[in-house]
Amino acid sequence: MSVNPSELGSQTNSSKYSQTEWETRVNLAACYRLMPLYGMSDLVYNHITARIPGTDDELLINPYGFMYDEITASSLVKIDLAGNILDNPHDDHGINVAGYVIHSAVHSARHDVGCVIHTHSRAGMAVSAMEVGLLPITQTAMRFKDIAYHDYEGPAIDIDERERLVTNLGTQDVMILRSHGLLVASPSIAEAFNTIYWLEMACRAQVDAMASGARLIMPPEAVINKTHHLYQPTTRRPFGLMEWPAMLRYLDRKNPGYSN
Repeated sequence: MSVNPSELGSQTNSSKYSQTEWETRVNLAACYRLMPLYGMSDLVYNHITARIPGTDDELLINPYGFMYDEITASSLVKIDLAGNILDNPHDDHGINVAGYVIHSAVHSARHDVGCVIHTHSRAGMAVSAMEVGLLPITQTAMRFKDIAYHDYEGPAIDIDERERLVTNLGTQDVMILRSHGLLVASPSIAEAFNTIYWLEMACRAQVDAMASGARLIMPPEAVINKTHHLYQPTTRRPFGLMEWPAMLRYLDRKNPGYSN
């Protein structure tokens, strides 16, 4: 779902960019600010990247050193897939190499992906450290029945890890980075936020259920498969698009200014 930048408040520096890029900037800044409201930020670390529509190699990423709730449309840094900075409004802030390595790998290999979100949430890290991985014990978790996994290789600063990362991701839109965190790769910013939110909720529910010490219920495989099918974007609708305007309205009430 497109968002009209003229309806989203002040547009500092918007004339510097095309309408398409500015709209992407506004939506990406909104996504950044929503993350801490739902407990999915990690100080100045982690990243959300978005491909600028109409380009194959131009991405937007956060300046390294900013909190998520400080991000605005005009503060985002534009880079290419090689990590070169194309536009940076901050002379004293660059980008985090780890963010470039993970995100550029996915964007390079998957041209169907418009937005990548990576988190180090408490529940996400907990499940990433479990040998069993994410269990389909809740309806929410069944959405991610075919989730991918990538073994931990240390902080993601080695360029040669990118090939293994994208091989493990394959055609999936969600992946657990073992002993690390969560990764979502979606066609749009709206869909990516919706996916990471529900993946996070699935992880939290599993951690809570396992911590209770109660015996877990595993639904029948046929029920798990049916539920998973019903969550696929081609079955009913791409989840996130219908919800996004409501998320923007919520953000306007809680933390406006992202469209500056």
